[in-house]
Amino acid sequence: MKFNKAWIDELVPTSLSAEELAAQITMAGLEVDGIEPVAGNFNGVVIGEVVECAQHPDADKLRVTKVNVGEAELLDIVCGAPNCRQGLRVAVATVGAVLPGDFVIKKAKLRGLPSHGMLCSFSELGIGSDHSGIIELPSDAPIGTDVREYLSLNDSCIEVDLTANRADCLGMLGLAREIAVLNRCELNEPEIKTVAATLTDTYPINVQATADCPRYLGRVLRGLNVKAETPLWMQERLRRCGLRSIDPIVDVTNYVLLELGQPMHAFDLAKLQGAIQVRRATAGEKLTLLDQTEVSLRDDTLIIADDRGAIAMAGIFGGAETGVDAETTTDIMLECAFFQPLSITGRARAYGLRTDSSHRFERGVDPQVQYKALERATALLLEICGGACGPVIDQSAADELPATKTVTLRREKLTKLVGIAFDDAEVVDILTRLGLQVTATESGWVTNVPSWRFDIAIEEDLVEEIARIYGYDNIPNIAPEARLTMSEHKEAEQPLKRLRDVLVDRGFQEAITYSFIDPKVLSLLEPSADPIVLPNPIASDMAAMRVSLLPGLLGAVVYNQNRQQTRVRLFESGLRFIRDTSAENGIRQEAMLAGVITGNAAEENWTIPNRAVDFFDLKGDVEALLELTANTDAYRFVRCEHPALHPGQSAAIEFNGKSVGYIGVVHPSLEKKLGLKSKAIVFEVELAAILQRNIPAFAEVSKFPGNRRDLAIVVDQTISADDILRLARKVGGNQVVGINLFDTYQGTGVPDGKKSLAFSIVLQNTERTLEDKEIAETMERVVDALRVEFNATLRD
Repeated sequence: MKFNKAWIDELVPTSLSAEELAAQITMAGLEVDGIEPVAGNFNGVVIGEVVECAQHPDADKLRVTKVNVGEAELLDIVCGAPNCRQGLRVAVATVGAVLPGDFVIKKAKLRGLPSHGMLCSFSELGIGSDHSGIIELPSDAPIGTDVREYLSLNDSCIEVDLTANRADCLGMLGLAREIAVLNRCELNEPEIKTVAATLTDTYPINVQATADCPRYLGRVLRGLNVKAETPLWMQERLRRCGLRSIDPIVDVTNYVLLELGQPMHAFDLAKLQGAIQVRRATAGEKLTLLDQTEVSLRDDTLIIADDRGAIAMAGIFGGAETGVDAETTTDIMLECAFFQPLSITGRARAYGLRTDSSHRFERGVDPQVQYKALERATALLLEICGGACGPVIDQSAADELPATKTVTLRREKLTKLVGIAFDDAEVVDILTRLGLQVTATESGWVTNVPSWRFDIAIEEDLVEEIARIYGYDNIPNIAPEARLTMSEHKEAEQPLKRLRDVLVDRGFQEAITYSFIDPKVLSLLEPSADPIVLPNPIASDMAAMRVSLLPGLLGAVVYNQNRQQTRVRLFESGLRFIRDTSAENGIRQEAMLAGVITGNAAEENWTIPNRAVDFFDLKGDVEALLELTANTDAYRFVRCEHPALHPGQSAAIEFNGKSVGYIGVVHPSLEKKLGLKSKAIVFEVELAAILQRNIPAFAEVSKFPGNRRDLAIVVDQTISADDILRLARKVGGNQVVGINLFDTYQGTGVPDGKKSLAFSIVLQNTERTLEDKEIAETMERVVDALRVEFNATLRD
C-alpha cells in the first residue's frame, strides 16, 4: 500500500515529518518499506501562460513561443512538445533554474532563435515517467507561482507492507484512523453527502449467490462526458499512490478505492443485455477480460453476468464486452458490492491474476462502507463529467452480512500477556479511540467491534491492540528471573524421545510429513474415513487433513524408492485429525506413532543371506517399543481385517482389550496405485497407549530352585499361540514364573489343519521348594484348561 503524506495530513493534521510518521506506524505494526519524494529535486520552475505559439521557421518539430511568467517582459522559449499551444498554462523552468540531475537552464539559441527557459514535462521534473508532452496545468493556475508550491511537490510517498490481517488500512481513511489513534488526534473524515437522484432509471439486479455476495449496490448514471479531463489534484493523488490516470470513470473508481478501501466497477449501460446476475460460474464458461485475455472459468468462481453470460469476475477483473469506452460511453451502471473474503480468496491466483480489488476483497472490506463509496463516486463523477443519476439499487441479504462481534477482555489476561498492569481508564481510552464500544465489567471489559476492524475476533486481539497503541517501547524491560524450582516429573510417563531412540537404534530414520494429504490416497488407505477437507488448499494433493500418518510415510517411501533407495525404514510421530462432534471445534486431535519398512531385512553383507522384510520383522520392532512399558502382558496382537492391509498378514494392536493401532503388510492391490516398488509393512499406534510404563519394583530373587517342564500340544491352525500362553500363565497362578514357546511344527505325524506347539513352563516358589506332586498338579491343571478351552491334545 503506497500513500502520500500530504493526503494523510489533510485527514489527520500532525506535525510529524515523513520519517517520523514512518517510524511511528512501523512500531505500531504497519511496516514501512520505503520513503521517496513525489518529485525530483529542482527549483526555479514557475507557472506560465503560452501567449504566442508559432512554427519554427527552420525546424518542423519546434515551436517558437512567448510565455508570460508574471514578469515585465514575455520570455522567448523554443519548445518541441507536440501539445504546446496558445493559451496553455505550463511549467516554465526560467534561466538559472536547476532541474533534477543538476541540469542548469541557461540562455541558448535553438536553430538560430533565442530560448530563455524551458517548458517542462512531468519526467523532466522527476514527476513520473511521462515525457510525451509538456505539463498542462488548469486554466486558473496562478501565473508566476512556484510549481512546487502549486502542486504540493514538497511531499513524500510512503510504502507500507501491511500484514494480511490489517486490510482495514488498505485505504487512506483506514490509515488515517490508525494515525489519529496513535497521535490522539481528531480524524477529519471526508464529508460524503447523499446525492439526490434526478432520474428514475434503475436496472434489474438478481443476486443468486447471497452467501458469497450479501450486499450488491448499483446506480444508473446518464449523460456523462467521459472525454472530460480528470482534475489535476486527483491525477496527482492517484500517481502518488502508484496508479496512473486513465479516464474520469476509471480514475474516480480508483480514487474511491484508495480513499475508502472499497473496490468499485462501472459497466457501459448500453452494452448490458438483460438483468445483472451475481452467481457462481458454470465450469468452462468463457470470459474476455479488460486486458483482452480470455479465461475459462471454474465453477467455484463468483461472477457478474447478464443474459449473455459472464461480464466480470466478481471482485477481481472486469470484462471487455461491457467495459467503459472513452469514445462512445455516455451511460454507465456503477456497482459497489461486499463479497465474502473466502469467496474471492485464491481465485485470482488460480487464473494468474492479481488486482487491487482482489487484494482487498481477499483480506476483507468493511461491510458497511458500500453506501458511502457509491455516494462518493457518484458525486465525483457528476462533478467531473456532468450528467444525472438514478436512485441507489440495493440488493442486500442482511442475514448473510457479518454480524457485529462482541469480544470480552479480562483484566487478568491483559496483565499476564503484556507483563504490566494498565489503568482501567487508559484501557478504555485506547479501545474507544480504536472505534470500539466499551462496557466495563467486574473482571474487565466487553467490547463491540466496529465493522472495519474485522481482524478483531478474540481476547488476544484486544490485548495486541492495547500493547500496540500503548507502544512497545513504553513497556518496561524486566530481566527474566530464573527460579530454580524442581519440575514435576512422573516416572511412569515415558518420554517420546525414548521411543524415538529405540526405533533409531533398530535402523529407522525419523520423517516429518505434511498434515495435509491427497484425498485420493487417503481413500485408498482408509476408504471409510470422513476427512476434514480444506476450503482453500495450497494444492489439490494437499486438500485434506490426515486421519492417519501412513499416507505421508508411504509417500516418503515412494520418493526414496524413485531415487534408488531400495531399503527404507521410516517412522513418524504426529497428530491425526478426526471429526468428533463432542470435541472442541468438532475436531479431535490424536498423537500417533507410525512406521514403515521395505526392502531387505538387513544391509547387504557377505555374512548374512539376503532376505526381504516380512511381517515379523516389524512386529519385533513394535514389541521392542511395547517392552519399554514393562507391561507387555497388557498388549496383544489380534488377527484383524483392514482394507489397506494384506488379509492374513495383519493384526490389531490391543491394549487391555481395546484396539489402539494395527500392523500389517500393505495390500498387494494398493502397491501399484501408491507407486510402491516392493512389499511394504506398516504399523500405526496411539501414542497415549504406549507412553505410560510400570515403575520398576524390587523383588527378591528366590533362593529355591526352579523346575522346568516342557509341554507339546496339538491344536487347530487357527488358534493363536499367544492365547495358549496367556491361558497357561493364568491357570498356573503364582507358581508359573516363566513360559516360552520354543517350537512349532506342521507335517508328518500332525493331522491336516492342526499344528504342534511346544513350550516350556518354569515353576518356582519364593518361600519353599516345590514338590513333584505340586508341579504335577499344576501341569495337569494347565493341560485340562487347554483341552477345555482349545480342544488341545498332548502330542504323542
